[in-house]
Amino acid sequence: MSVSKEEVKYIARLSKLYLTEEELEKNTHDLSSIIDFANELSSICVDNVKPTAHILDIQNVFRKDEVEPSYEREKILQNAPTKDAGCITVPKVVE
Repeated sequence: MSVSKEEVKYIARLSKLYLTEEELEKNTHDLSSIIDFANELSSICVDNVKPTAHILDIQNVFRKDEVEPSYEREKILQNAPTKDAGCITVPKVVE
């Protein structure tokens, strides 16, 4: 199945694209190639192919969630330019 120039013009108009004559020719050829390729794929027999959601086996690659001791608050705040109630204060950036 090939795509006509009128169909490409219609698609371009719907997409609010303004194509030159050269772009129109190129896109007509490209869309025809894409549709031909999709038609080739639809002719492949996949009756014995098991459906999958992913091409590879998916496994959890995250580390275990283990509680570990954190840094002491005073040590974290020792280099903060300003602090209040055990927290670092920063200038207001939103009005």
